[in-house]
Amino acid sequence: MYVREPTYEVSYMFKRILVPMDGSSHSIRALNVALDFAKRYGSIIVAFIVDDGNAGPVDKVYELVESTARRAGASVEFKVAKLDPTTSTSTLIIEEISRGSYDLVIISARGRTVYPDLIIGSVALSVVVNAPVSVFVIR
Repeated sequence: MYVREPTYEVSYMFKRILVPMDGSSHSIRALNVALDFAKRYGSIIVAFIVDDGNAGPVDKVYELVESTARRAGASVEFKVAKLDPTTSTSTLIIEEISRGSYDLVIISARGRTVYPDLIIGSVALSVVVNAPVSVFVIR
């Protein structure tokens, strides 16, 4: 039986990856998957933080992402968007996907929700349904 040598098509398919971050342990898991893409395939990782006023200071999320990336031996770019009353977190993420020429979104199935039995959160579901690129949902 002939086994084909691995090709690294992934490195061409997913050059630029967006990772929405809210500072939760779930979003850190998504970041770790993205960092693995960066190390293995040279992907550019962009951490996208929506400042909704509920996650505490954006600086804490920034520091958490930065330290996680440093431990993984990879680098991360950052973008922050301020949430206003006329829009939603998922809308800001979708707008960033469209503007930023991303090839993939890696998002956690749930963020800071307090309901532990939730299978997928409203933000992740909205991104999956509306994103114009592939979405990798981390559970």
